[in-house]
Amino acid sequence: MTVTARPTWSISATRPDQPDAVHLLREHMTEMVVRYHRRPALPGEVDAALAEMPSDDLTHPSGLLLLAHHGPELAGCAGLRWQSGWAELTRVFVRPEHRGAGGGAALLAAVEQAARAAGVDRIRLDTRNDLVEARALYARHGYVEISAYSSGPYADHWFQKELTYASEGAK
Repeated sequence: MTVTARPTWSISATRPDQPDAVHLLREHMTEMVVRYHRRPALPGEVDAALAEMPSDDLTHPSGLLLLAHHGPELAGCAGLRWQSGWAELTRVFVRPEHRGAGGGAALLAAVEQAARAAGVDRIRLDTRNDLVEARALYARHGYVEISAYSSGPYADHWFQKELTYASEGAK
């Protein structure tokens, strides 16, 4: 009998200007544009969206960008922006061919671990009405809907998760 091992998820930090990060962030924004407008992206539209909502602050000291690999394949990303006492989750994306294999959960676990290591006590995020899968993912992982904390043009729902620590003295 032959047993095929399932690929595992590995997560690592990177800079948003690195080629793999640039590629994934562009894929993420392309999907956001297409889903928002419910049509193919027009020429220049993704570039305009990337300029409107840059990711260059997802690096030390203002943030963090994580890339996920599913086995050897580049499969997703997630970012954190450091705020005073909390972090904002952004750019959560798993390539379509890797969805349903635990990548979203792996990315959330990794950003939560990074936030705890930075001494952050909660993570917040905003998302759109049309991103129903993302909203379901956040709810499954303990993020609860809260009042608006931001007023961005694409923010329809706001979530927060209070981070727990292994022991009271660990924080």
